[in-house]
Amino acid sequence: MQSDNGNVGIFKIAATYIGTIVGAGFASGQEVFQFFSTFGLGSIWGIILSTVLFFFYGYLILLLGQVLQADSYVKIVRFSNGKILGSVIDLIITIFLFGALAAMIAGAGAIFHEQFHFSPLIGTILMAIITLLTVLTGISGVINAISYVVPILLASVLFITIYSLINNPLTGEEIEIAKELPGASPNWFISAVNYASYNLVIAIAILAPLGARTKEKKTLFIGALLGALGLGVGVVAINFSIITNIVESATVEVPMITVAQHISPIVQFIFAIVLFAEVYTTAVGNLYGFVSRLDFIKQTYKKWLIIGTTIVAFGVSQLGFSTMVEYLYPAVGYGGMLLLIGLLYSWIFKREQFK
Repeated sequence: MQSDNGNVGIFKIAATYIGTIVGAGFASGQEVFQFFSTFGLGSIWGIILSTVLFFFYGYLILLLGQVLQADSYVKIVRFSNGKILGSVIDLIITIFLFGALAAMIAGAGAIFHEQFHFSPLIGTILMAIITLLTVLTGISGVINAISYVVPILLASVLFITIYSLINNPLTGEEIEIAKELPGASPNWFISAVNYASYNLVIAIAILAPLGARTKEKKTLFIGALLGALGLGVGVVAINFSIITNIVESATVEVPMITVAQHISPIVQFIFAIVLFAEVYTTAVGNLYGFVSRLDFIKQTYKKWLIIGTTIVAFGVSQLGFSTMVEYLYPAVGYGGMLLLIGLLYSWIFKREQFK
């Protein structure tokens, strides 16, 4: 894994931020359904709150990455949460990065099986190989790979949403049905905080070294703002697409594929490819973040560490996508809240070190 020291621009910060988060759960619509759609119109307030949290904490992580010149997220976690609690959070993030990598590889297998009718093994092998090759190119390769895919995803989601709303306008009945369905949290406020927390645990692995490679604070600020707004727009679009098809969305694993299917088989096929690409961007971020955490391993062995990690994650991925998400993801949300509290504390009480 090469080390790169160039300066990163606003667009790449925003696109990388979005791309790191919009993996299988986001782009498939399953996370948006669970965390937002089940609150009906209350979902709008939840999306606004999560967008604000994405902006504030995204900028804070980028800024700390710049100030601390962080090669990985470890410096930020120790700075904001202290040595003991920071070590606990560090362990949670490290385990989750590996687990989420395995989940993304498993998710690729599920897409190949459900959408393309191939053996899931082909999807998992392909995802493992392209993720491995990308991370071997270093942080620049990671940033480029992620940022190229993001505009395509947002354009696809917006197209599907606009088409759905024109041909199937939102009704009061659909909103009421959505509110009757069980969600991930008891209310939209807790759900929004949970959603932001869980996703920021993934994002910190890439945002920390990204901040260290950016010279201007203004670039970090605008990049975080555009990234958060992009995420917010994406969630709003997916949310309305799901609510207008709420009965079907509640019974499938990949609601957005179902919505795309109503437009045409071609649109469904194209969106399945886009979804696969988004799983790839998250897998790349997870593998890079996990390997960069193991900074005590000599640079000469990094290549073998990346290869070994990918092989083991491939093995773990055979447990299946839904099984891993069911047990792994909820636990991480609570660890993420500890991280957010520590970051907020450092913003309030350690401000002089941010200059």
